[in-house]
Amino acid sequence: MERRRLGQTDLFVAPLGLGAGAVGGADLTEDEAGTLLNRAVDLGMNLVDAAPSYGLAEERIGRHLSWRRRDVVLSTKGGYGVPGVPDWTGECIRRGVERALHLFRTDAVDLFHLHSCPLEVLRRGDILEACRDVARSGKVRVVAYSGEGDALDFAVRCGVFGAIQTSVNVCDQRGLSEAIATAAVSGMGVLAKRPLANAPWRPAPPPDDAAAAEYWKRFHAMQLPPRSDWAAAFVRFAAFAPGVTACLVGTRRLGHLAECVSAVEAGRLPETEVKQLATAFDRVGVDWPGMI
Repeated sequence: MERRRLGQTDLFVAPLGLGAGAVGGADLTEDEAGTLLNRAVDLGMNLVDAAPSYGLAEERIGRHLSWRRRDVVLSTKGGYGVPGVPDWTGECIRRGVERALHLFRTDAVDLFHLHSCPLEVLRRGDILEACRDVARSGKVRVVAYSGEGDALDFAVRCGVFGAIQTSVNVCDQRGLSEAIATAAVSGMGVLAKRPLANAPWRPAPPPDDAAAAEYWKRFHAMQLPPRSDWAAAFVRFAAFAPGVTACLVGTRRLGHLAECVSAVEAGRLPETEVKQLATAFDRVGVDWPGMI
């Protein structure tokens, strides 16, 4: 796959990266996790994104990919989950970086995101100063923000972050004309999460998952013409959306990895299809609540 520059940083990533949530699951064996991680990199997915809330993901990434560190852009998140330290404090951010370095078995994290904290937290001086500190220390190459809504808008404009991560998919297009467009003009990298929108083309919504159920409702309200390759279409839509540097897919199936890579290698969807998807979203999305 091609490599794209992440905003104005010195990081170059493929348009498709691996969201490592499934990698950290206890239902995946250690061998299966290692095979999945290495296969993703072999396929050209050089960006791997984790978080403390992704179970064993950071630990497994360090165990199975540290031997090929130069081939991988390591991304994680933080602001919470450090034992003995209050969440959403400057100290939690600093110690969270140290924790990630240890688990990743590296001396620098390429991308470190504040993970979906609300606007009132994000605006605090101690939080922003901690982000500056970890970047100045060289332990983090790029500080970023992962989230939606007002907090994302602030993160784009505050001048502290070099990248953002937010939802982008056929059922979640609002950010393309707002935060993402502003970020791209400002020279920020943009990572698109949830590009598959939890596969809303399935006949029934997944149980016990509010976000997946919302995407399912949105997709069916759009009344799009049937097609047999929705997964490929969703990936291509997100990977080539205006302003997006890379999209992140999460899976535990090797075959699914290869299918997603093939979809991206096929290039951007035809412009007529992109316009059709945008028109359908605009037509029924006006009264929906903000992005999930």
